[in-house]
Amino acid sequence: MSIADIRKTMQSKMEQSILAFKNNLSKIRTGRANPALLDTVQVEYYGQHVPISQVANVSLLDARTISVQPWERDMGAKIEKAIRESDLGLNPANMGDLIRVPMPPMSEERRREMTKLVRSEGENAKIAVRNLRRDANDAIKKLVKDKEASEDDQKRAEAEVQKITDKFIAEIDALVEAKEKDVMAV
Repeated sequence: MSIADIRKTMQSKMEQSILAFKNNLSKIRTGRANPALLDTVQVEYYGQHVPISQVANVSLLDARTISVQPWERDMGAKIEKAIRESDLGLNPANMGDLIRVPMPPMSEERRREMTKLVRSEGENAKIAVRNLRRDANDAIKKLVKDKEASEDDQKRAEAEVQKITDKFIAEIDALVEAKEKDVMAV
């Protein structure tokens, strides 16, 4: 394995960490409705627990209301029950062939809790990126130890690894800041 391979592997894993972080952020509730909020809710479908998106069409009616339209008529009650029993604090209203999920306005205290959660997720993403940096640096040191690369190559590669890491950390910080603004917006 060469230094270029190590760098490429590290960069792709860091990109995957960012994608996972973005996915986690999409599940954190803001004042506005977001269909991704219901991705974690499981509903029983013929003995299996599946995400709501596999048994219904989930979309937005307006900025504060999610609509869930089951593909089978008898799934409406099960979906409504699953949403109500989830830990999201939502109260769905069944309108026959459509379930309306209004987003209750968040209190100031709840918004602050959500920003703490956003920061915590951001810190976890940074830790993941830093762990990848450490693994890459260890792999580079192993190449030098095995005499497959020079110490000058090591210094250049470690500087480049640090530059890539700094770029991803800055991206995480920007995502955290944007999500915090979104959460605190009334």
